[in-house]
Formats: sequence, structure tokens, C-alpha cells
Amino acid sequence: MESIWKKTAELPEFHTLTKDIRTKVLIIGGGMAGILCAYFLQRSGVDYCLLEADTICSGVTGNTTAKITSQHGLIYDSLISRAGREIADGYLRANELALKRYKDLGWLIDCDMKEVDSYVFDRMDAEKLKREAAVMQLGFPAEYVEQVDLPFETAGAVRFPNQAQVHPLKFVAAIAKNLNIYEHSPVREMTEYFALTDHGSVAAEKVIVATHFPFINRRGSYFVKLYQERSYVLSLKNTEIPDGIYLEAKKGGLSLRGYEDTLLLGGITHRTGKEPDGFEKLREQAKLYFPEAEITGQWAAQDCMTLDGLPYIGNYSSSTPDLFVAGGFGKWGMTGAMISAIVLSDLVQGRENEFAAIFNPSRGILKPQLAINMWEAMKGILKPRVKNRCTHMGCVLHWNAKEQTFECPCHGSCFDASGEVLENPARHKLENKSDVF
Repeated sequence: MESIWKKTAELPEFHTLTKDIRTKVLIIGGGMAGILCAYFLQRSGVDYCLLEADTICSGVTGNTTAKITSQHGLIYDSLISRAGREIADGYLRANELALKRYKDLGWLIDCDMKEVDSYVFDRMDAEKLKREAAVMQLGFPAEYVEQVDLPFETAGAVRFPNQAQVHPLKFVAAIAKNLNIYEHSPVREMTEYFALTDHGSVAAEKVIVATHFPFINRRGSYFVKLYQERSYVLSLKNTEIPDGIYLEAKKGGLSLRGYEDTLLLGGITHRTGKEPDGFEKLREQAKLYFPEAEITGQWAAQDCMTLDGLPYIGNYSSSTPDLFVAGGFGKWGMTGAMISAIVLSDLVQGRENEFAAIFNPSRGILKPQLAINMWEAMKGILKPRVKNRCTHMGCVLHWNAKEQTFECPCHGSCFDASGEVLENPARHKLENKSDVF
């Protein structure tokens, strides 16, 4: 279950917090978003520290496919229709800026940075691809192409030129080594300006929560504004590797990119806790389209999904001027993390940022997905006489026998067979479990 990135990179190690300290900015969470926030603040000369509950990038970042692109499925046609051209243009420019920042850094360090074209393809419907190519109205050189380099028939694809791919953990290893980070320092208690860990504490003027799923429930209502989806990745050798990065337009469709002599094949998306056989389904796809390939590894990825498809980056809530959040990146954590660092490094220094309004976490929440999230939570919390419950909000856990994990269908927390937390928002292990083996 270990990703190709974790097998091929060595990350720096950091001390545990064992004292009480004060700082200008506290960052909670040592994934890509938190690391980039720390990196930009250090470059700006801002006093900060970062707390990580485990080791840096031990969670979601280590399981990404690390596509760096402003092409996020077929988002722009929809975004223009429902939010207007100004929002769509801002979203595109923010993601293109994130791409540029990665390139600016990536070409200077050893992280296997590679410039590639990005494609979103569909097997049947060319018309929706042509509508998406309307992103050209925003001044971007996207185009519809009829032929793509894939081992199955398609109706074409939308091509975004000059995007990128990277080894995410090599990238982090290069930029994180001199940052002010404390590992194995989980936050046990939290106020807007104070965090208590097992062996120390941090008092800060500003706090950034970059923990994938925001864990402070009494602010921001993220427990109904977010849910988590699980998807799967196989690493394949002895097969042709397409030139570029690819994503199928339909939900749960295939994702493809190469890394050296390995093809990374992803897909089979579902709400966490709902399906136990994602790897089997993806293996069937691999056997069908890459019959000579050897499967050399597999891992699962988990993504936080917002109500409207745009990340939550900014003030944690409208009533917390000094508490900030970065999360809800969907399937696009690389650019989402970089945008978070760009926006939040400005906001915590009292500077305006042109993209802040687009990603404001306090924007309207009356979306159809809200009702679904609330229904799932009600089902999970109110189900009687069940022992295995999530330590986040008490939802009933599902046992995934294939991956040997407890999974929460309400908010996406995952625990291993011994009860240790694998995926947040849960922060405490399962103390009492019924026998499921």
C-alpha cells in the first residue's frame, strides 16, 4: 500500500515540540499546503512554526498522482455557466500562477519536474469536450483534439499545453529541509490563538489550519461543507506510457501519467466508506487495456470535496479574523496547495490577494451536495447499538476487509485494524472496537 513516491524519496526529519513557544504564525499540518505556506513565510521573513502530528507528507500528499495542471476535469464550461466568466477567469489564472510557481521552483531542484500537455478525454461525447474548449474565451490556448495517445477509442480530448508533473516528495524534501517544523507534535487542544501538544504549546497571532480536513468543528461548519472521496492507483511496468497526463471526463474514470519507466493508472472514485473493491475494479481495467503490464504497486488516495467544486482558502469562518484554513482541493491538491500558500501568505501578513474572494470559505453553502452530506451524517450518527464509531463526531464506521481499515462514510476518517488514525478529521484512535475479523 506504499506509493511509488514514498518508496523513492527520503524526507528530512524534524524534532518534536517539547517546550512552550510564541510565534507570529502557527501552521497546523505538514502536507504540501502547510509546507508551501511555511516556505513562503520564511522567504518573507515572517516568524512562524509548523506542527505535524506524524511526519511531513505522511498522509494525502504521499499518495497523490502529482499532476500539476489548471485543467481540472471539465470545470470551465460549468463554472462560466453557474458562476460567470469573471470567477472562471480568476480560477484559471490562480491555477496557472500555481503551475508557474511550481515550475519556477522545480527547475532549480532535483524533483523530476517535467513539462507535459494535459488532456481530459471522453469515450462517447465529443460535444461536451468542444464546449469545454470554450475556455479559450478566457484567453487560454486550450483546444479540442480528435486523437489521443491511449489504448482505447475516445471521442477526442481537450488539451491544455505546457502543464507539468513532478515527484512530490522529492519536491518537498528539497524545500522543507531548512523550515521550522516540529514532527510527532499532534494538536490536542486548540483555540484561535493557542495550540497544546503532548509535550509543549504554541501561542500565535495567526493560525493556519492545513490538515486536509479542517478539524475544528465549532467554527466554519466544515463537517457539512466537506466530504471525502477515495480513489485508487496502480503502478504498471512493461507497458507503453502515454505522452502527457490524462483524465477521463466521467466521475471515477481513468487517470494516467508516467513516471520514468512506470505508468500510474488511477480511477474508481467513490465516497469513503461506501465500496470495498476499488483495487479489484482498477485491476480489471489494467488487465483489459494493458494486458502485458506487470502490477508493481498499489495505493489509495483520499480527497476532500467541497459543495461547489472550489477549494476553501481563507478565514476559517467569518468570525475568526486570525484563524485561516486551506482545504477541499478535490482531486487537485497540487495546485490547490500552491494557491493556498499564495493566498494565505498574503492574508496573514495583512495584504490583499486578488484571488481571495474566489476561494472564500464563507461563501454560500446552499448547494444540493449539502443535503447529501447532512443525510449521510444523520444516518451515521443516529444509527443505534453500534460499537465501532468514529472519534470525530460519532458516526458508525464501516469495516473495509480488503484494505483492513475502518472507514467513516460521514466525513472520511480512516483507522487501521488496531484503531490508529490513518486519515483525518479524526484525531484520536479507536479505544473500543468490536470484533470484525
